[in-house]
Amino acid sequence: MSDSNAMYVARDLAHVWHPCTQMKDHEHVPLVPIRRGQGVWLEDFAGRRYLDAVSSWWVNLFGHSNPRINAAIAAQLQQLEHVILAGFTHEPVIALSEALVKVAPQGLSRCFYADNGSSAVEVAAKMSFHYWKNVGRGSKRRFITLSNSYHGETLGALALGDVALYKAIYQPLLMQVRVVASPDCFARAPGATWAEHSTQQFARMEDALARHHDETAAVIVEPLVQCAGSMRMYDPVYLKLLRQACDRYDVHLIADEVAVGFGRTGTLFACEQAGIRPDLLCLSKGLTGGYLPLSVVMTTEEVYAAFYDEYEKMNAFLHSHSYTGNPLACAAARASLAIFDADDVLAGNRVLAAHMGARAQTLAGHAHVAEVRQHGMIVAIELVKDKATRAPYAWQERRGLRVYRHGLTRGVLLRPIGNVVYFMPPYVITPDEIDLMISVAEEGIEKATCD
Repeated sequence: MSDSNAMYVARDLAHVWHPCTQMKDHEHVPLVPIRRGQGVWLEDFAGRRYLDAVSSWWVNLFGHSNPRINAAIAAQLQQLEHVILAGFTHEPVIALSEALVKVAPQGLSRCFYADNGSSAVEVAAKMSFHYWKNVGRGSKRRFITLSNSYHGETLGALALGDVALYKAIYQPLLMQVRVVASPDCFARAPGATWAEHSTQQFARMEDALARHHDETAAVIVEPLVQCAGSMRMYDPVYLKLLRQACDRYDVHLIADEVAVGFGRTGTLFACEQAGIRPDLLCLSKGLTGGYLPLSVVMTTEEVYAAFYDEYEKMNAFLHSHSYTGNPLACAAARASLAIFDADDVLAGNRVLAAHMGARAQTLAGHAHVAEVRQHGMIVAIELVKDKATRAPYAWQERRGLRVYRHGLTRGVLLRPIGNVVYFMPPYVITPDEIDLMISVAEEGIEKATCD
């Protein structure tokens, strides 16, 4: 490690406790201090560059130091940095709300802001529960979630997820939810299509709703991709069937598009691929183009009306965050949304996604790759110990960590989820940069599976 990097690493390790990290790992896994970013590239203090293949935890859409988003934040900074959103308002939050309503599934006309994805999920869960209470159906207080789902780290959001790695230790603190088998298509029978498997799996959800709808406030799902759940994917038909069933049984549908929203799956919102509208839509991560913390829950006039009453009725939704609707974050989000229109981003992404998918498919024949799967600008490669049986590597072997470490030596930031190597790059990546990203991943996979 260069002296210029080492100084920052030493200062960091003296005080900073990093997220999702066993800090003892940094005794042998290098911490990388970043000085600047430009486009898909990050640069450390020694001048070494790293291609950001994971969009800095899935938040960056249009590259680091994007000039249009920079300009929007700089202009807003000269006017207003923050103001309380209770009893006050400001132009950036108004303009952003108008823009979101125009592009979201039709009927989502109300925007409630928070700070991050977990907070958005908390808002949606509380809003659904509170709605049913306000309309005189207080017995509807339970939630249904999918196995292998992930909805955040705060206690309510954690309870709604089902990834044991994050949830198991905190189980005594969590509310109880009903878990239904995921439509995850990695588990499909040989020869079955994604649509066939997802349709078949829906029978489990149908049964749960038929038996428990009287006590169920909402079903929460990550549309199309269970990102933190090893990038497992399913067919849009499941969402269509779920929407129909929620209508039939009078249950809210919460779509957690925190990770998959804003073009990641090929459409602006993943729900569009099923032609559905959720009752509550949770958005964050790419909302600001990866610049500032912001989240929003979009909902319907029907839900909003259940809280609109005389103060004495005590029906108001009193959830709040200090930085709700922060003007700088709203300005960044508005600029990011404007880029979609100005650059016809979704059309460009279709070209990039086709190239990325075709290039990644060269790994499908690898002796330790069970599947290469894709939804839009998300591609995942599942590593296994035995291709024929799909027997996984023991988690203690940390094969994915080997891929990560190799990537750093070759100037590519890959951060596998367990034994799943994935690509979720910013939309400004070029075909040549995609080729580099996947070539380095191929090298890493070969090194990680050679013994």
